[in-house]
Amino acid sequence: MNWKDQVVLITGGTGSFGKAFTKIMLEEFQPAKLIVFSRDELKQHEMRVAGFDHPNLRYFIGDVRDLTRLERAMQAVDVVVHAAALKQVPACEYNPMEAVKTNILGSSNVVDAALDTGVKKVMALSTDKAVNPVNLYGATKLAAEKLVIQSNAYAGKYATRLSCVRYGNVVGSRGSVVPVFLRQRSNDGKLTITDERMTRFWLSLEQGVRFVIRNIEQMQGGEVFVPKIPSMSVVDLANAIAPKAKLEMIGVRPGEKLHELLISRDESRSTVEMDDMFVVQPVEAFWFGGGWQEMGQPVPDGFRYSSAENPDWLDVEQIRQIIRPFEEAFAQGKLT
Repeated sequence: MNWKDQVVLITGGTGSFGKAFTKIMLEEFQPAKLIVFSRDELKQHEMRVAGFDHPNLRYFIGDVRDLTRLERAMQAVDVVVHAAALKQVPACEYNPMEAVKTNILGSSNVVDAALDTGVKKVMALSTDKAVNPVNLYGATKLAAEKLVIQSNAYAGKYATRLSCVRYGNVVGSRGSVVPVFLRQRSNDGKLTITDERMTRFWLSLEQGVRFVIRNIEQMQGGEVFVPKIPSMSVVDLANAIAPKAKLEMIGVRPGEKLHELLISRDESRSTVEMDDMFVVQPVEAFWFGGGWQEMGQPVPDGFRYSSAENPDWLDVEQIRQIIRPFEEAFAQGKLT
């Protein structure tokens, strides 16, 4: 795939993922045009001031809730990365209809606009919380996944192809627990933890961006791509950030899991394992060419990919190495 010939649009382009995606795209892949689509003019201005100013970069104000605006933005676009979402679990629990409007109806708008304007490829970002969801955020992302995957059946004359990537928590991103622990360490030194048994999948922003780019290049349409990533204990994370701090257990919040799943047992029947990822293939999809079985191995029946059962774990020292850049950024006032 020659990215220099592609016009790329990213929804939610001023978020943590969007900025990292924009940086890597401009520096390494040089698309013909890169459109940052988001609803906040201030964040777009802040991106420009921070150095995101390039002849091939465009800033487009709009909301994924607005189908007409999406259709305007996607004229002559080849690739869409759909990253816009309401992501905060408590906020989604308290404002359920707003989460539905952005995460479900907004994703439906992205799909409809892409199909009607002839976009070639759509890659939507999902989350481990979409697997067996227990909170509204996860439920909306599960619905968004189903919308994106099944919409391959409506591709029509343009043969638009749509897939998803699904991964875990991103280190240091907006809403991550890392800045929370750093603030608590600098205030009273006491760190609050919901439950000492809690585990999470973890990856860096750069890993997430490169995983998305790689799978845009090889997607057939209808897959859910899941990276193999390490797990960490939340207690180990706290000890890596503030080894002498007192840990206060405050209890699991509404809609929060002790452990996360990236692949459920029910999905194992259509999942193929590769060297560094899993591919969940669409079931009974007439448009899907398959072929992943030749490149990988079917997972055992009943397999699940859980943060608690993951064979790959980060210890305290490895976590400390990962978070060091975020500690430096926090000390300089660049991470809030």
